[in-house]
Amino acid sequence: MDRGISLSIYCHSSLVFLLLISHLLPCAHLSPIAITNHHEIQLQTYIVHVQEPTSTTKLSIEHLQEWHKSFLPNASLDSGEPRIIFSYHHAISGFAAKLTRQELLFMSSKDGFILAHTDNPTFLFTTYTPDFLALKHWGALWPESSHGQGIIIAVIDTGIHPNHPSFDDKGMPEPPIKWRGRCDLPPPATCNNKLVAATAFKGRLKPSPVDNSGHGTVTASISAGSFVHGAEVLGKANGAASGTAPKAHLAIYKAYYNNHGTESDLLAAIDQAIADGVDILSMSIGQEPKPLYESSVAKASFSGIRKNIFPCCAAGNFGPVASILSNDAPWCLTVGAGTVDRRIRATVRLGNGMEMDGESSYQTETFDSKLMLPLVFPGETGKPEELHCQSGSLRSSIVSGKIVLCVTDEYDNLERSETVKTAGGAAMIVMNRLADGYTTNADPHSIPASHVSHADGQKIQAYIRTTLNPAATIIFQGTQFGARPTPAVASFSSRGPSFNNGGILKPDVVAPGVNILAAWPTEVGPKKQGKSGSSFNFASGTSMATPHVSGIAAMLKKLKPEWSPAAIKSAIMTTAYVRDRHGNAITDQNGGGNASFFAMGAGHVNPAKASDPGLVYDLQWQDYIPYLCGLGYTNDQVMAVTKDITDCSNIKKINAEELNYPSIAMNLRTGESKTIIRMVTNVGEASSKYKLQIEEPNGVSIHVNPETLQFSRLQQVESFTVKFSAKPGPSKKGEVSEGSLTWISGCYIVRSSISISFT
Repeated sequence: MDRGISLSIYCHSSLVFLLLISHLLPCAHLSPIAITNHHEIQLQTYIVHVQEPTSTTKLSIEHLQEWHKSFLPNASLDSGEPRIIFSYHHAISGFAAKLTRQELLFMSSKDGFILAHTDNPTFLFTTYTPDFLALKHWGALWPESSHGQGIIIAVIDTGIHPNHPSFDDKGMPEPPIKWRGRCDLPPPATCNNKLVAATAFKGRLKPSPVDNSGHGTVTASISAGSFVHGAEVLGKANGAASGTAPKAHLAIYKAYYNNHGTESDLLAAIDQAIADGVDILSMSIGQEPKPLYESSVAKASFSGIRKNIFPCCAAGNFGPVASILSNDAPWCLTVGAGTVDRRIRATVRLGNGMEMDGESSYQTETFDSKLMLPLVFPGETGKPEELHCQSGSLRSSIVSGKIVLCVTDEYDNLERSETVKTAGGAAMIVMNRLADGYTTNADPHSIPASHVSHADGQKIQAYIRTTLNPAATIIFQGTQFGARPTPAVASFSSRGPSFNNGGILKPDVVAPGVNILAAWPTEVGPKKQGKSGSSFNFASGTSMATPHVSGIAAMLKKLKPEWSPAAIKSAIMTTAYVRDRHGNAITDQNGGGNASFFAMGAGHVNPAKASDPGLVYDLQWQDYIPYLCGLGYTNDQVMAVTKDITDCSNIKKINAEELNYPSIAMNLRTGESKTIIRMVTNVGEASSKYKLQIEEPNGVSIHVNPETLQFSRLQQVESFTVKFSAKPGPSKKGEVSEGSLTWISGCYIVRSSISISFT
C-alpha cells in the first residue's frame, strides 16, 4: 500500500475493500430495471454506450455530440444544466449524462442504444530501482533504447507538481511531431519538453492539473522522472534519483481528487490521451472486480490497443486475500508489487539483547540509541483503538517517555506516530498484523520509530509479557543493501484467480513496489520537509510497481516500434524470472513460503531480457472478440468493449485458455483432457531452433506437438498444440497445481507459466 501518501486509500485489507464497495452505486444494465418512485425522479450520472454512426470518420466532434444528444429526452435539465457531461470520441462509443432511471429505460428502446451503467467511483492504489532492474550497464535497456527518448507516457492520476526537478527538461528533445496535447497549468507554472501536457477532468468543471495529494507526482516520477542529483529525503541529500525511462515524455491527465475519482472523469482523461497521441497508458488506478464490459479501464484500454497504445495497470493492494483483483483484462498488463534488496534500517534492540530489523525513513541523529527506554503495549487491554494506537486512544500516564508498541490496521502509520507523540511517547514500534506478513514500510514518522514484521512483533509481545520491566531502544542504520530474500511478493499485492476474465492468469508480472524512492511535492500532506518542490520520499503499493513497467514498456516501444502491445506484453512476461537473486524460488511476504502464480504471475520483470525475448505470443485487437463472445457476453456487451457491431452467433467462440496468451491457466476435472493451440512469432535470430522443456504440474500430464520449433526468418509464425490430461486418482477438487512450458534456443529462454485448477 502507498503508505505515507494517503493511507485511507492505499490500505490493502479485505475490510477496506468491503468498505469501499459498500458505497458504490448499483449498476444498471437495463435488463430489466425495477422502477421505484424514488428512482424514477432521482438523477444519476450514467455511462451510456451507443453505436457509432456509420459515417463516424466523416463527422466532426460537434456532429458526434449531436448524435449523442439524440438519445436524450432533452438536452438540458429543468435547472438549465446540460445533461451531457462528457461526449467520448475515442475511449468508448458513447457519453456520460445525467438521467433518471425512467428516462434511461425509455432511452434503451432507441435504435443504436447498446447498454448503460452508473458512474461508479474509482480509486488509487499507491532511486535505486534502475540499478536493481539492471537498466544502466552497457547493452542494457537504458543505452539500447536511448532511455525511452521520444516516447510519450500518459499518467492518469492526481495531476503533477510541475516545479519538482524530476520534471526538468534539461537535455530533453521536443516531443514528436504527432503530439497534440495541451497544457492547462496555472501560471507561472508551464509545461516543457519533459512535461508535454497537463490537463484535468472533473465533470463540466475546469480544475487545475496541479497535484494536491502527491500520488500523481510519485507515479509520474517513477515512470519517467528526469535525473536528479542530490535527491533529498527529509531534507537530506541522498544521491541521484531518476525514473525508469528518464528521457521519455510525460503527459499528465488528472482525474482524481483527494485520491478518489469517477468513471466518467476517468473515461474523459483516457479519451483525451488517445486523441493526443500518447504511446503508453500508465494507470495506477482501480475499481472493484467487475465484468469487462462494465470496467471503464478495460473498455478504454481496448480502444487504446486499437491505436497501438500500450496499457499498463495496477493489480491493486487488496492482498493477501484471493481474487480481489483490479484491471484483469487480457489486453492490459496487470502489475503486482515486489520488494527490492534495499532497506532503510531501524533496528529494535530489546532489553534482553534480542535485535529485530525494521524500517523507517525518519533516521534521526538526536535519539540516543544507547539509552534503554521502558517498553509498553497498550493493546494488551484488548481495546482495538489502543491496539492500533488510534487518535486519542493513548493515555499519557501509560505511554509518556516510553517506547510504544502498536499494531497496523487500515490507517496511516504517520497518524499512529502523531498519536504516540501527542500522548508523550518517546518512540514507537509498529508491528504488522498476520495478513501484512513481512512487508514493512520506510515511513517518515514524526518520532523515532521502526516498522517490524508480524513474526518479529510477536517476539516483542512475548518479551513484554514475560519481562518484569521491559525496555528497548531503536538503532538507526540508514540505507542497507543486500536484504534477503529479494525480490519477494509484497503481502498487500492483489492476488488471482480472476473471476471476471474467464480465468486468464493475473497478475501478469510483479515489479518493484515497496519503499520506492520517488518525487514528492513538499507542499502536500505531512511531509513538508526540505526545499520547496525538491523532496523525495518512500512510497509503497502496486501504484509504484505499475509505472516501473510503464517505463520499461516505453523503452521497448522505442527499441521495437513495430511491436504490437501484445508483443511487448509477451516479451515482458516470458522473460520474467521466478527465482530470486540467490537462486531460490521467489517468496511471498504474506507467509514467507514460495509465491504462487496467482501472486506473481509470470514472475518478476526482467528488462534486459525483455528487449530480446526470442519469441513472442502476439495478438491483434480482433483476436479478443472470439474470447469475449466465449465469456458468454451478449452482442451489446461485446460491443461496449470493442465499439464494433458484433454477432457472437456467427463467431467461433473460444475459452479463455485458448487465447494466444503468454501464460496458461485452465480448469480440469480428474480424468479430463483439454487441448489448446499456441502461436509464436520469431523476433530473435532469423535462423533458430527451439527445443521444448516442460515442468508438469502435479497431477497433470502434458503432451506438446511438435517438441521442436524451427525458424528460417524473422517474423515467421509457428504453432504448436498442448494437450493437458488430469491424471486419474483421488479427487483434487479445489487444489491448484503449477508448472511451466519453455522454449529454449541458445541464449533465448521463452517461459510460460501454467496454472491448473482442479474442479
